[in-house]
Amino acid sequence: MGKNYALVIDDHPLVGSGIADFLSTHFAFKSVLVVTDEESCYRHIRDNGPPDLLVIDFWLSSSTALKLLKEIKNRFPKMRLLVVSGDENNDIWMKVQSAGGHGFVLKNAAPELFGEAVQALMNNQSWFPEASVDISAKTSNALQKFNLTPRQTEVLQMMMRGLPNKRIASQLAISEPTVKEHISNILKKLGVNTRVEVITLLHGKQGETP
Repeated sequence: MGKNYALVIDDHPLVGSGIADFLSTHFAFKSVLVVTDEESCYRHIRDNGPPDLLVIDFWLSSSTALKLLKEIKNRFPKMRLLVVSGDENNDIWMKVQSAGGHGFVLKNAAPELFGEAVQALMNNQSWFPEASVDISAKTSNALQKFNLTPRQTEVLQMMMRGLPNKRIASQLAISEPTVKEHISNILKKLGVNTRVEVITLLHGKQGETP
């Protein structure tokens, strides 16, 4: 089969087929396959090669998608990973982001929004909910020791929402190099090297399941 195909994992075949139909209709994938479990996912990847896009239902029949996300991310780092779920708990998408997912969309979202998310991922961008992240008082107090400036705190909030540098720059009316400089300083102050480590530090999500 080769590249330029998408793979959907959902233990509800009707839902998986609906997602596959949407991808086939609105994007230029040569084919879109649907499987219902992790074993079938790995079998298809072994037989057909890694897909360009993997769409995963967060609540699989045997477990959540977190373990699968981490394994796929390690074995196939170029594969784009989009998670869908009917659960509106903010905790979910933060865990997806921590596990290496590139995007998250609620199942009750408008089809146009799902399409925008897919397009963002195929352009090597991320897509996570833009609802304001609630940094608890405990976390806010913990951040005080890092001496972040007000601007760095704003950038951090947008990082936690999964926004790419270009969108952060646009929303704050600053240049992209300035955003990169802020992020570099934030990472240094927090003593971490990547955005994922920032999320893990602030939310304690590494290795957890809901």
